[in-house]
Amino acid sequence: MTARLEVWGVDGLPEVTDGDDIAGLIIGADPGLQDGDVVVVTSKIVSKAEGRLVAGRRDDHLAAESTRVVARRGDTQIVETRHGFVLAAAGIDASNVPDGTVALLPVDPDASAGRIRAGLRDGVGVDVAVIVSDTMGRPWREGVVDTAIGAAGIDVRWDLRGQPDTSGRPLEATMIAIADELASAADLVKGKLGSTPVAVIRGFPFSRNDSDLGARPLIRAAAYDMFRLGTREAMHQVVVDSTPAPVGADYADNTDPTPVVRAVATLGFVDVTLSVSSDGSTVTASGDPLTVGIAVGRLLAALAAEDLRGQVRVEGDTAAVVRVVRP
Repeated sequence: MTARLEVWGVDGLPEVTDGDDIAGLIIGADPGLQDGDVVVVTSKIVSKAEGRLVAGRRDDHLAAESTRVVARRGDTQIVETRHGFVLAAAGIDASNVPDGTVALLPVDPDASAGRIRAGLRDGVGVDVAVIVSDTMGRPWREGVVDTAIGAAGIDVRWDLRGQPDTSGRPLEATMIAIADELASAADLVKGKLGSTPVAVIRGFPFSRNDSDLGARPLIRAAAYDMFRLGTREAMHQVVVDSTPAPVGADYADNTDPTPVVRAVATLGFVDVTLSVSSDGSTVTASGDPLTVGIAVGRLLAALAAEDLRGQVRVEGDTAAVVRVVRP
């Protein structure tokens, strides 16, 4: 780590239009770049330069920019984009663009970051990292922060698992989203209301990475996503996946299915099939054994939260069956 960082906005950039060379515009503003700097570029100007400014409203383009709906509430939709980002309205933005238009996210933000980095290296001979940032909300937290949706030349995560803490105990789960933290730091000098879409961070000892991984390591894999669906969407998935007949015969006919369905709905697994029997007494989990084990453990915790502790038992291994038994 470092005891001191410098972060400043790059002033003097013109309004970006379709076809502009962002690296060239940055060089023209003469920010005094040095090797080892991190250049953070707001995705909006990348979208403008790459022709991603389109006519219409968010709703006109939402379906084409989404791969699935994660949750809905009123007119708000949280969706997953083809990049794998989960965010409101697929990141389609109507701010700081001409009336009657919206900005779509760059098609490939990692490639965009790579082109800007190469342009800066070719133009002024500096070896810098580039982050393309965009604003995202966060579950359970008010307010938005800037995060990295594209990157080049930098390891976007620091994996500290296995390293000793100050007491000598190995860290078990600590991975730091370095690129997200840098993107948020840069936004403090860029802001949302000004015209400073680029910032420079100096003094941060990042790990270089010249692979094409970009920012993708920051996207959580589906198997480890505990909140992959919103509540309403999870309930719908339970209904779709439910089987018309129970698995096995030793269940109580008077079992109330409501708490079981609610418990299953909280999980939102995609890589595990959770099927609920017609009377709600039996849940069958099938899929990869490791992921099934995780799903069943979480299901048992959810059933306990529904006051069903001590009324369930687990059978099987590769296709675990959870039965709810009334005493």
